[in-house]
Amino acid sequence: MGRIKLIAGILVIVASAYVGAELIPPYFSNYQFEDAVKTEALQSTYTPKTEDAIRETIFKKAQDLEIPVTRDDIKVQRTGPQGTGSVIIETQYTVHVDLPGYPLDLHFNLSTKNKSVF
Repeated sequence: MGRIKLIAGILVIVASAYVGAELIPPYFSNYQFEDAVKTEALQSTYTPKTEDAIRETIFKKAQDLEIPVTRDDIKVQRTGPQGTGSVIIETQYTVHVDLPGYPLDLHFNLSTKNKSVF
């Protein structure tokens, strides 16, 4: 009986490690992408970058992190004059993870807004 519990325990630990190895990278990439988007919104509020230039910068970062997003999926809106307005950046994407017997789609919605202090 003790041997069966030991084998079952080891199988649970191995299965947990496998599921973690499959699920943690998409969440970590999303965290890095979200941080990059917030930084870009903050910096772009005070620079004369156009909406297309902001979109291109974010798209390049998404490619670096292997995030499945297209240029059309990234919505950038600048309101007010440059340097004193606000920048809103939104995007959403889905990452498909194939777990044995349970395919899973992870949906990520990213949105940030930065307003100028002036």
